[in-house]
Amino acid sequence: MTFGSSLLAAIPGLRHAFFTREGGISSGIYQGLNGGLGSNDDPASVAENRRRMAEQMGVAPDRLLSAHQIHSPDVVVATGPWQGDKPRADALVTSTEGIAIGITAADCGPVLFADASARVIGAAHAGWKGALTGVLESTIDAMEKLGAERSGIVAAIGPLIRQHSYEVGSEFVERFLDADAENGVFFIPSTRAGHAMFDLAGFIRMRLENAGVLMIDDIGVDTYSDERFYSYRRSVHRKEPDYGRHVHAIALERE
Repeated sequence: MTFGSSLLAAIPGLRHAFFTREGGISSGIYQGLNGGLGSNDDPASVAENRRRMAEQMGVAPDRLLSAHQIHSPDVVVATGPWQGDKPRADALVTSTEGIAIGITAADCGPVLFADASARVIGAAHAGWKGALTGVLESTIDAMEKLGAERSGIVAAIGPLIRQHSYEVGSEFVERFLDADAENGVFFIPSTRAGHAMFDLAGFIRMRLENAGVLMIDDIGVDTYSDERFYSYRRSVHRKEPDYGRHVHAIALERE
């Protein structure tokens, strides 16, 4: 039902999971473990799916926290269940035990962070826009404010759309080249004229390395071609009206 990072799994007192579709009760186009509160799935099914994920993370359902994601570089510090509406952000960090922080994704890049000695963790939703505008760096900065050191941070890149599945147009490429001409290394030609294939995972890794995070694990799974995962792009190609979302989460166990 989950994928994990060997680097994160080696840290005592830590739980993490990159959830697949397996083990849920949603049906139809959402078949499986849909955790997307923003989807049009039956809310009761989503709630039960999230309860199952919370159980696996070792926390109560109201302590599996995620944000209202907006493809931004914004980060929120979590200390307990949200009071009122969920914050609008694309990354969460915490040093509080007994809560699981997670992000939702269906092709975008989930990145989980942990500083074992400082007992500080983070979770970032790094689609192309968030990665380009600094969500990874913002997450690392926020973790440092809680006592982490970037040289001691482990980062795990989870299931996301991989280069062989990620065709983009020329305007997309130009946006990245305008930001930094060296970003050209993350594009290879597509079979279609005027298009290219984008390496989101490689771009995320580069941003992490440039920010001083050197212990990086990439589990290497492609959400588009692997039916165990939800994929926004696959749903568009199949002309489906909506799509499920995965939760990818990390938690500090109570000592």
